[in-house]
Amino acid sequence: MPGTAAAVRVRGWGWRHASRRAWAVRGLDLRIEPGERVLLLGASGAGKSTLLQGLAGVLGGAEEGESEGELLLDDVPAEAARGRAGLLLQDPDAQVILARVGDDIAFGCENLGIPHDEIWPRVHAAREAVGLDVPLDRATKELSGGQKQRMALAGVLAMRPGLILLDEPTANLDPHGVAEVRAAVGGLLDAHPATLVVVEHRVEVWLPLVTRVIVLGAGDEGVIADGTPAEVLGAQRARLTDAGVWVPASPPPHPAPPASAPGDVLLRARDLAVQRVAGTPVASGIDADVRAGAALAITGPNGAGKSTLGLTLAGLIAPASGLLEASDALAAGAGPAPIRWRSRQLLTRIGTVFQGPEHQLLERTVRAELEVGPRALGQDAAARDAVVDELLARLRLDHLAAANPYTLSGGEKRRLTVAAALATAPRVLVLDEPTFGQDARTWGEMVALLARLRDEGSAIVTITHDADVVRALHAARVEIRGATR
Repeated sequence: MPGTAAAVRVRGWGWRHASRRAWAVRGLDLRIEPGERVLLLGASGAGKSTLLQGLAGVLGGAEEGESEGELLLDDVPAEAARGRAGLLLQDPDAQVILARVGDDIAFGCENLGIPHDEIWPRVHAAREAVGLDVPLDRATKELSGGQKQRMALAGVLAMRPGLILLDEPTANLDPHGVAEVRAAVGGLLDAHPATLVVVEHRVEVWLPLVTRVIVLGAGDEGVIADGTPAEVLGAQRARLTDAGVWVPASPPPHPAPPASAPGDVLLRARDLAVQRVAGTPVASGIDADVRAGAALAITGPNGAGKSTLGLTLAGLIAPASGLLEASDALAAGAGPAPIRWRSRQLLTRIGTVFQGPEHQLLERTVRAELEVGPRALGQDAAARDAVVDELLARLRLDHLAAANPYTLSGGEKRRLTVAAALATAPRVLVLDEPTFGQDARTWGEMVALLARLRDEGSAIVTITHDADVVRALHAARVEIRGATR
């Protein structure tokens, strides 16, 4: 039904991953009328992403999991209506398909059989609408996480689907990019009839655009709140706060101020240039000190080189030029250049949490994932259990200890990778967007853990667009603007 907004019917629906005993979501009933603009909320792990993937028809068959009930788009089973919905995934890397930007944006249109002479005007318009300021022949592997997010959204917008499903579309974007993406979605909805369902933990972003808010409870609770934004976020404010939902105008919990002044410099960067591709620096002229007992925030627009700088500080990418030197206290005999350290030498010196959680998952269960670092350090079973049990409880992962990490929600995967890095208590911890996908409760718990590590003398380096994290950790700030800086 091209050119029309889709109707959504969910009747007693549930989904359970093949390797899990617990259902990701169950007993869900709701109706979304054509043209409605819905903000879908709920605590981390409530099943929001699972519902979006089900509506897009991409959850898979019986080998992937078990389903019950019905998911219908225009009275057709969702898995039989592929192409009617356009889905933006939570992880931008998971949606990159082709080698060049233009081809990737055009991919969905080509699969829908849209005439060639119509595809490329759509591609140009969608790229411009989302503010993706790169040539269409740019290699997709050269894009930052935020740029990949914009590219994936452009691909969805170019399809002009009847149902637009957006899973945390602005989580990896700078403030300017957030405004551009919201405006792009709004412009498409004004020009081409469509139904919108968007998942976002920070609700203020989408309130100007949505007409309805639906809140999912945990497990089989189903819908716990449904109505206009004013009705849900006003009348049920206390209930949502208790459930961990971000509510506008409620400041996030802040840990106590640091107990002592920053300590010695552990890593020193002077006139540093960083690169992913040899001979192509993405940021230069960087001066920074990473100090014991202090936090450093790396900020800047998408594509400026923040993640590349983080990986360079972590000893995983060689500097393009300039100085990056570890102090004797951090190096402890390993030498001044972190890029030359062996993996075991990095283990307790510098820990890293990548932007994409899937890139560092190694084991078949959550508990085994947390044991990787302690085992490599040779800790005995009692010591490992003490560390792992505390992290599981503090980051609300204890009920998932036996689960396959790949079946976790995006927010749960993020907490797992942070916990895995914390398990070895490194002297320096580099985290790329550590609060991505977190509800208000898990956000506070994660920041409190990082603050405790900082107060115990470790250095925290966070790459983030989350200003609340910078304030909560009392972080010094290094802002980079890219290669022209």
